[in-house]
Amino acid sequence: MLYQNLGRTGLRVSRLCLGTMNFGPMTSQEDSFAIMDEALGKGLNFFDTANVYGGKDSKGATEEIVGRWFAKGNRRRESVVLATKVYGEMHDGINQGKLSAYHIKAACEESLRRLNTDHIDLYQMHHVDRNTPWEEIWQAMEQLVREGKVLYVGSSNFAAWNIAQANGVAQQRHFLGLVSEQSLYNLSARMIELEVIPACKALGLSVLPWSPLNGGMLGGVLEAEEGRRSTTMVKKRIEAHREQLERYEALCKEIDAAPGDVALAWLLAQEGVAAPIVGPRTMEQLHDGLRALELKLGDETLARLDEIWPGPGGQAPEAYAW
Repeated sequence: MLYQNLGRTGLRVSRLCLGTMNFGPMTSQEDSFAIMDEALGKGLNFFDTANVYGGKDSKGATEEIVGRWFAKGNRRRESVVLATKVYGEMHDGINQGKLSAYHIKAACEESLRRLNTDHIDLYQMHHVDRNTPWEEIWQAMEQLVREGKVLYVGSSNFAAWNIAQANGVAQQRHFLGLVSEQSLYNLSARMIELEVIPACKALGLSVLPWSPLNGGMLGGVLEAEEGRRSTTMVKKRIEAHREQLERYEALCKEIDAAPGDVALAWLLAQEGVAAPIVGPRTMEQLHDGLRALELKLGDETLARLDEIWPGPGGQAPEAYAW
């Protein structure tokens, strides 16, 4: 397993992060336990979850599964860098969501209980809250850090100016601030190259891409399409990008690599990316993700991938100006 520092911290995390969103809704507790055991056994020490995961009517169920896995002992909790999130509404009530100090404190206590742990290693804001001042947010996070309930703070789905504003206020308060940003990023969704990635590089945040296979579209969807019936939504997405997908899957065959491996290897080759988040439903999907760590893409292959899946043209403003 390969490891990298998380942002500008001394914390070392595996180059792939185990996403747990499917644990509960799609994957049974027994299978989830087996996947986590296998991942940890292979050296994958970075696990990501969120308080709202578990399904519409079972929010919190995923954290509970992870917590019951920790309770099995054998230093499972001590071996994992645990990341979860705060923002979403968990209960009915006017203050049961977003990033007020009131909600951050309550949500953290509930996540700690569900996760069967006394601390969260990386506490991530799941979305920006435009109605709560950063002074209030950081005061709440600082308190959790002082109490030992949170070690590091990250963001998810933030714009570049949100990241800059947040860390500017944190610096004024002599607080570490954000150390990572979890964003939608894959070969076919590269908008964060305009400003988010440059901001993360400048301010010392690691990028943690979610949906690295674009919901399976980059995992060999055309070959899968031939073997099973696809939903209407999937068919529409395929047709909208069929020409690119054909070229992409042909290139993967040419270099004798599975499309999913190529998509993950491309992300791992991008500067600033620490750990793409893989969210397996099955043990086979976990093994597929781990295999990508062994794939190194040459400069010619990377250039051809850029031709098939062009980004926004670099970072702003050069991408659209001079």
